[in-house]
Amino acid sequence: MISFNFKRFWLFSIVVVLGLILFFAVEGTLVGEEGMYPISEINRLDLQALGFEISAKDIYNPQGISLIQAIVQVGGCTGSFVSPQGLIVTNHHCAYRAVQAVSTREHDYIRNGFLAPSLKDEILAPGLTVRITVGYWDVTNEVLKVLKPGMEAAERAKAVEHRIKELVAQAEAEHPGQRAEVAEMFPGKSYVMFLYDYLKDIRLVYVPPRSIGEFGGEVDNWMWPRHTGDFSFLRAYVAPGGKPAEYSPENVPYQPKNYLRLNPRGVKEGDRVFILGYPGRTYRHRTSYFLEFEEEIRMPFVVNWYDWQIKLMDKMGEKDRGVALKHLSRIKGLSNTMKNYRGKLLGLKRINLVAKKREEEEKLQNFINSSPELRSKYGDVLVQINQLFHKNRQTAYRELILDYLRRDVLLLNTALTLWDASGEREKPDLERKSAYMDRNFPLTKRRLELSLRNYYEPTDKAIFKELLRKATQLPPDQRIKELDFILGGDKEKWEAEADNFLQILYARTKLTTWTDVGLALEKNREELEKINDPALELAQRLYPAYERLENERKKRKGQMDDLLARLIEVKQKFLGQEFIPDANRTLRLTFGRIKGYSPADAIYYRPFTTLRGVLEKSTGKPPFDTPSQLLELIKAQDYGSFRVDSLGSVPVCMLYDMDTTGGNSGSPIMDASGRLVGINFDRAFEATINDFAWSESYSRSIGVDMRYVLWVTEKIGRVERILEELGFSPTK
Repeated sequence: MISFNFKRFWLFSIVVVLGLILFFAVEGTLVGEEGMYPISEINRLDLQALGFEISAKDIYNPQGISLIQAIVQVGGCTGSFVSPQGLIVTNHHCAYRAVQAVSTREHDYIRNGFLAPSLKDEILAPGLTVRITVGYWDVTNEVLKVLKPGMEAAERAKAVEHRIKELVAQAEAEHPGQRAEVAEMFPGKSYVMFLYDYLKDIRLVYVPPRSIGEFGGEVDNWMWPRHTGDFSFLRAYVAPGGKPAEYSPENVPYQPKNYLRLNPRGVKEGDRVFILGYPGRTYRHRTSYFLEFEEEIRMPFVVNWYDWQIKLMDKMGEKDRGVALKHLSRIKGLSNTMKNYRGKLLGLKRINLVAKKREEEEKLQNFINSSPELRSKYGDVLVQINQLFHKNRQTAYRELILDYLRRDVLLLNTALTLWDASGEREKPDLERKSAYMDRNFPLTKRRLELSLRNYYEPTDKAIFKELLRKATQLPPDQRIKELDFILGGDKEKWEAEADNFLQILYARTKLTTWTDVGLALEKNREELEKINDPALELAQRLYPAYERLENERKKRKGQMDDLLARLIEVKQKFLGQEFIPDANRTLRLTFGRIKGYSPADAIYYRPFTTLRGVLEKSTGKPPFDTPSQLLELIKAQDYGSFRVDSLGSVPVCMLYDMDTTGGNSGSPIMDASGRLVGINFDRAFEATINDFAWSESYSRSIGVDMRYVLWVTEKIGRVERILEELGFSPTK
């Protein structure tokens, strides 16, 4: 790994899979590159010495034009501008929820794809927004100065949270029209303010049919070889004067300060490549106690719960495409996480990561004990972290049930949001929960409106009942007392009580349409109480349980942040150097090579798949139901200029050893000159454990090759205007 000051180091002997070892710098030569480098540190990298033709200044130049101005955060993914008219390329699965939101039985854009023949035909992508990083500055001292000796843990967490809100409000006041966010780089230790341009009118341009964009479905998800055309084209719009604005027919295409140029010739095995993107969360600096909790409690619960929901929703939509459309996006998200967690669980057991972390922590503890000064300051850090996780284990299932009652029961989520909003909106802005602050409330309302479009009572009621059943299985000292009025005191007779309650609740509530919910969101607490809706009455009954949970988590965060800050300090003393903070949805750089790998003895995966594999996998049935037109093109070997002689076909997907995680979906894969050659969308199954540990040997990410994107756009989509906008002449 290259550290914050970019010295190479080995952090606690990160584990191996099947005897595969982590590589590190040897005599200045990089073998494998672990690391998602914050933009604040990339200027210390000598990229040209590493084999690139561009410099760090070409990537980020605060005084001029650089590549980061072409990189966007789109929803929870990454994308990139690829034309001077605001055209964005990202993943098919990143646009999926928006496509589903505008699909109907009559216009099934999920199944058939979407194509706008001209600018005026481009339609709003509901729920999608775009952020472009403008700049950053360190605010650690400004955040931490509110902490005073003797503060209680919950008080510490609240003080930091409030101070961050103040700093964000100040930054946005000084930069009107832009969005500010404070990112916690190391928990309790360092904080950075990021400033973003924020675009709200994002439209669909070209989305291939699901049989291309999701070819292989969940069968192939997190697997190699892949043959998925996981791409979509969007466009950002602004007001005629160039300022960000909500959707309006008068809006015009956004003109980015920079956009990526294509390399239609692509890359080959061994070539240098890099990614700029917004990776989600990694946990490589966490303790064995965190990993043990994930392995034994949280992830198994989530896997089983998501599997149950997927089966339910599949059954609900079997005979009705309209119902199926309501569930598609949710099923896709649940399935993706479930398979990811299964990969993580397998990896954790296979490499025995918890035990290895324990050994490393023993060495760290011995180092601490070797000095009276260290022992005085850090001697109890690991012990206290262990105690916190032990305590958390006692309440974990209760907390998970409360979480998923609110998250997965749409009616309850709606009612609790209304109840929350009615109280929070009466407070001064900086004292509100984040979702109800003036800067965030429009987005909260939009998300609620979009979720109600997918409301289907039988599914919602079944999910509610199953969570009530889980609540009855909790130990007596962990029961959710606010649910006792539904479940009664008899563990064996709860079902009749629950059925009766749910029947009345869903029959009488009006909180299932945006018309009623939108009006209710504008009411204060007193006005809301007069509505007399049973779902709101339920939210009022349950609210104390959620308030207690929130307060407990703030207390826990305050305690954990202090401990993790001290843990990072002593680790740095032990290692004699600093290191990169875990990913946290801020802009990062990662680099490597186009490279295959060996997942097991006598097996080697080459780094490119081709159209031949699409033909071999095609069965005519989902998820391998390739469009007949595409099959005919393959059989006729109508490859145009995209045929690669060494492959004898058009490359479809590629494999590389860069360090990615969730949030990197849609990230541009760029060659050594900074030209676009692919779009990142996944990791290999062995690399699902990347969030906890990385290895040059097995950590491989997967992207769709731009040559396949262009081939599909030309031959299947026949979207010449996009090709021309990309600066590419269609093949004859």
